Amino acid sequence: MSAIVLNEKMEKASELALPESFSGINPHNLYLYVKSAQAAQRANTAIAKGRSDVRGGGKKPWAQKGGGRARAGSRRSPIFVGGGKAFGPQNNRNYDLKVNKKQKKLALNFALNEHAQNGTLFVVDSIEIASGKTKDAMAMFKLLNQRDTLFVKSLLDEPTFLAFENIQATYVVESNELNAFLAANYRSLVIEKAVFEALVSEAK
Repeated sequence: MSAIVLNEKMEKASELALPESFSGINPHNLYLYVKSAQAAQRANTAIAKGRSDVRGGGKKPWAQKGGGRARAGSRRSPIFVGGGKAFGPQNNRNYDLKVNKKQKKLALNFALNEHAQNGTLFVVDSIEIASGKTKDAMAMFKLLNQRDTLFVKSLLDEPTFLAFENIQATYVVESNELNAFLAANYRSLVIEKAVFEALVSEAK
């Protein structure tokens, strides 16, 4: 598989081959990483009051015997309206899922290889919008003719960030922020040549 090298006009100029180690990776590595990333995004704010948290219930609702009804000790019981919730959600749950470094690397390499197979992995010399204007970033994006795109720079400068910020179909990150979840979440990927070469050298 190969990445498509683009010139300044976003036209195909050549290709850069991916290492053989990028192919044959088990897709389960990507599944585990995406599952972990989504779990980390959970707000974990759902909480329900148990019977010990509900106000009231100090007095026994009715006598233990003689009424012909089941015995009851408190109106805070889950069987009463306004009582506590039995086995309700609590916000002290830990949703974190561990993914080791090797799996993270394999997941990213698999995502890059998938983009290469689909012809949506692009390499450019530089991603820079010196003017900081959205219309200039939009012009670059339109030349790609892709539905949505992740741009990866070695170092993200403020004008480039501001230029892409208001384009919903694009997202710009630095090389150290690139991960398998982001790569898999976008239908195309544009990487600076220096970043691409670093990724390839790490895989060897």
